Amino acid sequence: MPETSFYAKAMRGTPRLVRRWLMLGQDAPDRLAMILADTSRLAGFGEPQVEPDGRCLREWSSDCQPPLWAARTAVFLLTQMPARPTPDDEEEACAWAYCWLRNRDFQSLDAAHEALPSHLREPLAKALDAAWVDQDALRLI
Repeated sequence: MPETSFYAKAMRGTPRLVRRWLMLGQDAPDRLAMILADTSRLAGFGEPQVEPDGRCLREWSSDCQPPLWAARTAVFLLTQMPARPTPDDEEEACAWAYCWLRNRDFQSLDAAHEALPSHLREPLAKALDAAWVDQDALRLI
């Protein structure tokens, strides 16, 4: 599977999703790791191979690639936070958009845009368009 520019940006942005969860989650890193893993299992985003701890989250939030279940779950949790976080840059926006599309089965790009919380519609507009094109291209393979 060839790596598109969008996909590469999204993967470079995934550590920032975990970092944002660590920064905004109002608990100890070990507890935040447990919440992330338990939510992933319950929401069906993936099954952690090992139970993560705070050290794992700190590693994943640096330039170490987190597992996809962790990035997807971080987006799921971040979109529901009262702090209404938004991505800081293009790579982080690509990661949010990639995970947003992976978390739900949208029938159209418009449906994916409309389902976003209102505070994320503008910050994710371009990235979500690119994620949709990337996803659509993969369906054709």
